[in-house]
Amino acid sequence: MDWRKKVSLDENDSYQPNFDWIQKMNNAIFYIENCLDGEIDYGEAAKIAYCSVYHFQRFFSFIAEIPLSEYIRRRRLTVAAFELQNSNAKVIDIALKYGYESPEAFARAFKNLHGITPTEAKENGTQLKAYPCITFHISIKGDVEMNYRIEKKEAFEMFGVDTEVSTVDNQNFVSVPAFWEKCRADGSMDRIREAACIGDNVPLHAAMFNCTDISHSYLIGYFPPENGILKNFTVLTVPASTWAVFPTEELSITENAQQAAVMWKRIFNEWFATSGYELAPNVPEFELHHDKGNGKYVTEIYIPIIKQ
Repeated sequence: MDWRKKVSLDENDSYQPNFDWIQKMNNAIFYIENCLDGEIDYGEAAKIAYCSVYHFQRFFSFIAEIPLSEYIRRRRLTVAAFELQNSNAKVIDIALKYGYESPEAFARAFKNLHGITPTEAKENGTQLKAYPCITFHISIKGDVEMNYRIEKKEAFEMFGVDTEVSTVDNQNFVSVPAFWEKCRADGSMDRIREAACIGDNVPLHAAMFNCTDISHSYLIGYFPPENGILKNFTVLTVPASTWAVFPTEELSITENAQQAAVMWKRIFNEWFATSGYELAPNVPEFELHHDKGNGKYVTEIYIPIIKQ
């Protein structure tokens, strides 16, 4: 299959902006706040936000820059600290109230966040940490356009080498470049090019799959040649999908990588907010890298989408 082959969109695939996303997200956060001392149903939160659970978790982690599960954990421990200081409730009762099966598990989590034990938190004048409730609002940052196109593509494969990447506290922005350096140093990139029957200077691509709000698998690779033998590689099968494609400008390799990192955040913070689309679940996301000559490169970010 020729990856560059475009399939025209249906007439109904028109752009339908959704400008009330802020209120929907805030309503979902309000639901979570009201359930901190009980069971939080991610499905119900996503339903309130009018999107899938998958999209809600990924969308939240990008715009809040913290995984949803970690946000809930910090909020529960913040509210628990307030109760410890302002009530006569026992530590075991507060631990059970906020989802911990034992005082010991609660004490470990509490100390990791606040730096002291729950018992010490009851003492007058003790310093604690408070993580406030998140609210979403419009932020005017300037009129910076985003170029994109919508494409439908048939199913295809990519092969290469992969690793697991944590997205907590933006660790992926450190571990992904380190993985590229490792693959360059240990000969993995040479093996991929040899198996793909491409030249030494042809840029390799990247895929993100098995995505959650706290981690994903990351693959460096290329498209397999016809009748190619792919031993000791991970082979990724991608279903037919509709994609939003976001190209960077023609820049040096370093500048291109920096712009691509910014583009990823803008896609979730800005484009999804009013596009009328949401992230398609269980479909990989891609970065295709193109050598434009004269030391200039372009990255195309492929995001699988479905209509809301």
